[in-house]
Amino acid sequence: MVKISAAACVLLAAGSANAYTTPTRASLRSMGSKSMPVTTTRRTSSDTMKMEDFGILKNSGIGFGDLWDGEAVISETALEKTLNKDGLRYRLNRTEKEADEVGRLMDLPGFEVNLPLIGQTYLGPPKVASVWEALGFTATSNNEARQQEKLKAISKAREAKKGVKGGPGAEIRKKWLDKYGYPRLVGSGGIFYADQLSSDKEPMGGFNMGKSGQMWPIPDVVKGGNYGGAKGWGLKKKGPAVDGLPKAKN
Repeated sequence: MVKISAAACVLLAAGSANAYTTPTRASLRSMGSKSMPVTTTRRTSSDTMKMEDFGILKNSGIGFGDLWDGEAVISETALEKTLNKDGLRYRLNRTEKEADEVGRLMDLPGFEVNLPLIGQTYLGPPKVASVWEALGFTATSNNEARQQEKLKAISKAREAKKGVKGGPGAEIRKKWLDKYGYPRLVGSGGIFYADQLSSDKEPMGGFNMGKSGQMWPIPDVVKGGNYGGAKGWGLKKKGPAVDGLPKAKN
């Protein structure tokens, strides 16, 4: 018979108490889950390269200056000024001419300060017609110039004789009409999507397929592109085809 001393019992009890710990939420949550080792691999991609040649490729035809000098698209400020020359707005902002016509919001004063690192900076109200436009609710890029561009694009898609990149055009018109019910490609009497907006002066017709619907109350100019409107189903009544061109013959 093995005798266990009182001191040994005390040590055994103490060791058992130390071995037991109260479970936490984190330990309970992770019970039964399998821990997988995670290894990370450093990936290098050419997409992270910056277009800068430090003049090494100058006059080679593929240098930074050769490709981008004079191109407005690499600068938002330059792009805005380029679009403004044609009367087009950039990012819903009025053109310089349109902004000068409405003046500062509520004729509130503004002032210029010379800030460190930034330089000469104007602080004051913007040139907008209302507070709602300043907040972006009624701001739009769909001014008169843009509406005219949409109308020109619709006409160009309908009247073009050559297809995309000089490919088949008028000769495949009947094929598209038979297959889809409307011409799809530029050059085949195709369609151009002109978004129908409440700020349009005349209905744009969307895809100009003579199809459209209405779920909620809408402005009259938008309604003109729906159902029996000039650019809705009424488009089919006005002409022999949905795009106003003669129907393709067999």
